[in-house]
Amino acid sequence: MTGTCRIAVLKERAPGETRVSATPETVKKLTALGATLCVESGAGSAASISDEDYAAAGATLGSAGEVVAGADIVFGVQGPDPAMLAGASSGAWIVAGLDPFGKRERVDAYAAGGYEALAMEFMPRITRAQSMDILSSQSNLAGYKAVIAAADTYGRAFPMMMTAAGTISAAKAFIMGVGVAGLQAIATARRLGAQVSATDVRSATKEQILSLGAKPIFVESVAGIEGEGSGGYATEMSEEYQKAQAELVSSHIAKQDIVITTALIPGRPAPRLISDAQIATMKAGSVIFDLAAPQGGNVEGTVADQIVERHGVRIIGYSNTPAHLPADASALFARNLFNFLSAFWDKDAGKPVLDAEIGDAIRLTQGGKVVNERLLG
Repeated sequence: MTGTCRIAVLKERAPGETRVSATPETVKKLTALGATLCVESGAGSAASISDEDYAAAGATLGSAGEVVAGADIVFGVQGPDPAMLAGASSGAWIVAGLDPFGKRERVDAYAAGGYEALAMEFMPRITRAQSMDILSSQSNLAGYKAVIAAADTYGRAFPMMMTAAGTISAAKAFIMGVGVAGLQAIATARRLGAQVSATDVRSATKEQILSLGAKPIFVESVAGIEGEGSGGYATEMSEEYQKAQAELVSSHIAKQDIVITTALIPGRPAPRLISDAQIATMKAGSVIFDLAAPQGGNVEGTVADQIVERHGVRIIGYSNTPAHLPADASALFARNLFNFLSAFWDKDAGKPVLDAEIGDAIRLTQGGKVVNERLLG
């Protein structure tokens, strides 16, 4: 990078993607650092951000080709098509959610083009990187949206209501997986008045569940309950634990009105949590929201972006849940990218300079090669 650091913000082109990788707020902040922001016309329209808003914040508007020309950094929510990057500076950074395992051919194309691809979802889960973590910011909104969508699909009220015509019982909601999305789902379901219970393979989450006023449902005294993988993610359990967990869930799930599943293992298909036989034990009219729908689903029969009915139970899940809250999801995503660049901004160099701890974790390509250990194993 030479001279003023030029950052390109492209309009997202993936089907159903409504988010944008920079907002007027972050354009102002990045400009204050010394960067020049070039935003593709219409980039923020789906997130209710007009071209005029960007211009007022100090961005230059143009076509995709115009904003990429000479760019030192290209922002994206999802990784841009490599063909769109023609004209970017040699060694330009691609800073986005790049889906390295699912879009390996695209990663190889970034390497072939000489770009330095930085996968924001590979951000290490360490204290100083929390404000840069796109998985956490987007999962938080996804957990909220899952409960709201389930409540909308559910044919009854969530809270207990005592009326002159009689009492309506509170809905029973069960959250499976207590990561960022699960914790927000618990909090949201509680706010709506449901009786909430939750489970996770990591025993340390019991206190978190209790702190939110929900009931923890855990297998006890079985090998493999810890479930804590590297970087704070869940890992796969022993066969003994999986069997005991399935039996516990089967007995509990039959009493639930709403079930939210959130379990994902990075780089692997979503683990199956609920079988067709378990769905059959649930009451007619119950709803399951499967947040893992894009990775194959935690629930047997899940089809992303469709309502599937099995045994009178409706199963729903979106291929891109945060995109259903485009304004807020964009605001948080854009702040993640700003926090990332600003943390490494070198005033003398007029550009960000990464350190090894975070740089090595998120860098996929450099010098024409794929360099990330997670993709070379």
